[in-house]
Amino acid sequence: MIENSAKAVELVNLSKTFITSTRGKVHAVQNVNLTINPGEFVTLLGPSGCGKTTLLRMIAGFEMPSDGHIMINGEDVISKTPDKRDLGMVFQNYALFPHLNVFNNIAYGLKIQKLSKEEMEKRVLEGLKTVQMDNFAERVPAQMSGGQQQRVALVRALVLHPGVLLFDEPLSNLDAKLRLHMRDEIRRIQKEIGITSIYVTHDQSEAMAMSDKIVILKDGIIQQVGNPQEIYQHPANEFVANFIGKANILEGKIISKEKNDVVIDIDKVKYEVHTNTRWNVNDSVKIVVRPEAIEVGKEDMTGTVVKTIYMGVSQDYWINFQGKELEVSDYNPSSKQIYPENGPIFFGFKEKSLHILEPET
Repeated sequence: MIENSAKAVELVNLSKTFITSTRGKVHAVQNVNLTINPGEFVTLLGPSGCGKTTLLRMIAGFEMPSDGHIMINGEDVISKTPDKRDLGMVFQNYALFPHLNVFNNIAYGLKIQKLSKEEMEKRVLEGLKTVQMDNFAERVPAQMSGGQQQRVALVRALVLHPGVLLFDEPLSNLDAKLRLHMRDEIRRIQKEIGITSIYVTHDQSEAMAMSDKIVILKDGIIQQVGNPQEIYQHPANEFVANFIGKANILEGKIISKEKNDVVIDIDKVKYEVHTNTRWNVNDSVKIVVRPEAIEVGKEDMTGTVVKTIYMGVSQDYWINFQGKELEVSDYNPSSKQIYPENGPIFFGFKEKSLHILEPET
């Protein structure tokens, strides 16, 4: 078993501003505060240009922050070079030496640390066993698939016994099937070793499948931090709702309330929803309705089918409602009525799945 001394990471008011010739000042990361506990798998998620890679590079020591602090196990490492921060890194392009075999690629960092030959061999072989590549020690990168090379890159980082492991979109160069396999493999190894991990991706399904905690970024600002279930079921704002999965944003009005339970009117149909926000009666609200939270055939409302597609596990509909296209996923459709395009459709909402968005700030 690879040894591990998982460390906590805390980002305090961390910011990064670039000066560009075309756009002037660009605030890539703005006043980020984040606590990552020892052994947690945390994913930085967001669209291109949201600041997630810049944030990772600052933690790694490849970028100098404009302001703020990076604490690893309570120590500010801002002034330390990357090799002094007790970090391991897995890159997008593997970064293996093409002329060295697997054993020597993995052992490269251990040689720099001047470990004994016996300790070095022990760590390399333990690492290869962890990723089930015991028989690959003599192969060179050109003799391996992309997934095998990425596993070697992972072992090379792990054998250094870092306190924190960083991943910079490590699966983006792999085909779809291999990405799924490697996603599960990385998470298995991370859980087995228990190492603190910070993972950058723009792939929502990757983040949902792998993470203990997801950090959603937009324009360098954290939009929401939470576990996958919290992020999906209770998005903090419209951006998060639309970025994670599919979301329909509908208009409603609060017609009564009792403590944290409110009754909302959506197109003259009443639904009771739990909310932690202090809404008042007659407030207009935006409601997140996921496609699977819409019950086809329920005679609460009617709309017009704009488009319908049979997906096997679901019959997907696009319905004209409130002047918008409502996206619906009706699962296990084989024994259900299929509503044709351009015709009317009955539907309603699953009350417990409705979420009222926080007021805009």
